[in-house]
Amino acid sequence: MRQTIYSKLVVAVMTVLFVMMTLAAIVFSQFFYLFEQQVDATIQQKYWSFIVIVITLLFFATGLILVRVIYAYTKSVETVTLTAEQLTSGNYLARVPMTDVTDDRLSIAMNQIASNLQELKILREMDQERTKTLVESIGSGLLMFGREGNLNMVNGVFEKQFGYKRRDIIGKQFYSIEFPEEVEEVIEEVFLTEAIYEKQMTLRREEERLHLSVYGAPVIGMHGNWLGIIIVFHNITELVRLEEIRKDFVANVSHELRTPVTSIKGFTETILDGAIDNQEVTIQFLEIIQKESDRLQLLIDDLLELSRIERAEFQLQMKYVKVSEVVQDAIAITENQRLEKQIDLRIEGNEAVVVEADDRRLIQIFVNLLTNAISYSKPNTCIHVTYGTTEEEVFVAIRDEGIGIAPEEKNRLFERFYRVDKARARDSGGTGLGLAIVKHLVEAHKGRIEVESEVDEGTTFTIYLPPRQSNRSGTKTV
Repeated sequence: MRQTIYSKLVVAVMTVLFVMMTLAAIVFSQFFYLFEQQVDATIQQKYWSFIVIVITLLFFATGLILVRVIYAYTKSVETVTLTAEQLTSGNYLARVPMTDVTDDRLSIAMNQIASNLQELKILREMDQERTKTLVESIGSGLLMFGREGNLNMVNGVFEKQFGYKRRDIIGKQFYSIEFPEEVEEVIEEVFLTEAIYEKQMTLRREEERLHLSVYGAPVIGMHGNWLGIIIVFHNITELVRLEEIRKDFVANVSHELRTPVTSIKGFTETILDGAIDNQEVTIQFLEIIQKESDRLQLLIDDLLELSRIERAEFQLQMKYVKVSEVVQDAIAITENQRLEKQIDLRIEGNEAVVVEADDRRLIQIFVNLLTNAISYSKPNTCIHVTYGTTEEEVFVAIRDEGIGIAPEEKNRLFERFYRVDKARARDSGGTGLGLAIVKHLVEAHKGRIEVESEVDEGTTFTIYLPPRQSNRSGTKTV
């Protein structure tokens, strides 16, 4: 075990004092010897002068040695003190230089403290970074308030949801931030009850509605002390929208099924009640029953088709096909319907365009789009079909000169059973599922569909498909 600074200093001082006392003893012993021998006064005077000079030199030499010894050891203490001051100011990289003089337990202990503080700082910074990353990536808005109601933490999701800036609200009391009234009520409730509180709310932000599930809870420390509260805002707008779509789907299916079933049931009862004796009326009623049965079958087929497409195990039979051939097949299928309304057709495209796709499904896509265009077009108008390539994609555009689509209706075009002109679509035998099927099939081909329309001017549906799929196998799972 190395000696401490104190023990070293004591040894050094004691050594110097021992040397001085030894020299002084020698000098004075000689002096008393001369005094006993009655030496001449002149010699004694010279001897006294010599003693004074020697003692003076010894004094300065001793003082110099003591100053150097004390300076050496006090400097080490000062170095340790300066290092401690740097540590208290937050500089955990500061260390006491280790030399032969300062290589003692105090310096070693101080450096160990500095090393420990540096490790603790690194761990704290890592914890803070993890906490910040967690708070920012939870996907829900978050607020944390201190015991006095001042805002201590807010994440980016909350800023985006409510439009606040972090720098403008951090540190403020919640009642001075001017939160929406519903949010303030939740904050006050948690502060007052100090218990978990949950609530659903709807806020209007600009032109949209924001549906939120709000969760508030007190923040309890490790020792049971109350630190404040935390409020979490889960955005359930999409869930609410999907729930509304589900409700609309159930209502629309019920309505679409009830209409033909009611007709079939009504005309059947009329025939059974005596109309069967009138052959002409019976035939007319049976034709209506057949028409409604066909409509019912078409609706069920479309529902089953959409259900198959949406399943995870749905597969496409991929191969290279000519776009011109697929378009011609779709045109042939819808030819009679188009001629009945006396609608012209114009085709323009590159005959050499090839795409890797399921040809049967492509025909289904184009048949649905052509049928849709014919249904919403006026007689004696024209449908334009254009196909070709862009820099990275193959496109097929189908443009009609029909009634068009209002801007506010575009976002709902691909919903099930949604119709721009409900009466006209129902008269034409549409089920309202065609565009929903088209959208799913296009996405299954890793493509996209765009819509451009003006009211009373017409609508253009454009399909964009990649010329090659990433998987080159014959059968592709979507």
